[in-house]
Amino acid sequence: MSAALLFAELSNASVTDRIIAVVNSELIMLSELKAEVATEERRLQETYRGAELQRRLRQVEYMGLTRMIERKLQLQTAKTKGVEVADDEVQRAALELKRQGEKVDESNPDDKKNIKEQLLLMRVVDREVRSGVMVTESEIQRYYESHQTRFLIPDEYRISQILILRKPRETTEDARERAASVYSNLKQGADFAELALKHSDGPEATKGGNIGFVRQGELLPQIERALSTLDLGQVTEPIETSDGWHIIKLDEKRLPQFRPFAEVKTEIQTLVFQQKTEDVYQTWLGDLKNKAFIEVKF
Repeated sequence: MSAALLFAELSNASVTDRIIAVVNSELIMLSELKAEVATEERRLQETYRGAELQRRLRQVEYMGLTRMIERKLQLQTAKTKGVEVADDEVQRAALELKRQGEKVDESNPDDKKNIKEQLLLMRVVDREVRSGVMVTESEIQRYYESHQTRFLIPDEYRISQILILRKPRETTEDARERAASVYSNLKQGADFAELALKHSDGPEATKGGNIGFVRQGELLPQIERALSTLDLGQVTEPIETSDGWHIIKLDEKRLPQFRPFAEVKTEIQTLVFQQKTEDVYQTWLGDLKNKAFIEVKF
């Protein structure tokens, strides 16, 4: 059968159902595949046309069939290993999904079946894969040493600010002049905290303009550029943004540093566990496929 003819069959809602795969003693039907990929196909049909649409639909169908075969194998393994899920567990999972905003009909047999299968899949993977994955101290240390940039803390600045906002019935030029006047006083040696308390419209004015520590990348680009040229204790000229005019003082600067190993150890352990679990899972899944009878008629 040609690819074009097969695509026409798959796109025809009234097509006669047929077997498209055999997984050990179980069948996968064309109607099941169409249900599996229906949402993805609708999304593609809204975006693509012609040959590109057909190519992408074909790809989605193959990926969907692969998922279904892998799911069958895992559910068969769960049955062979005696992994079970009780009805009350399905009920609790359905309620939790609804609480999270998912559309679940607890009286719909298909919804209940799907939830039960998901619980079975999680349980069999927990038993056959995750339970055997261990992360050693040396693996954690090795990951930390080979991924140092992941744990780099960028430059940190402790800054203070005087923010000048345009007041009602005040022109933009009037506000700019007020900011320039404050800056002129600072250049003549006036105390920053006192001027902030007296003139700043920012929420930190009552603290003498003290904002505290901010990291590189957290400030507006024009403020970061001006800040990068300052030495400790210096102030920027008034910087205009959509908020108003900012006069920034650099109170302290921390150079880039790496987060200590002890601080990130648990985080790394989780990352390494996830990586090892995925590797073991793929090996386990490959072994299931190698030992199974799989015939694709698609």
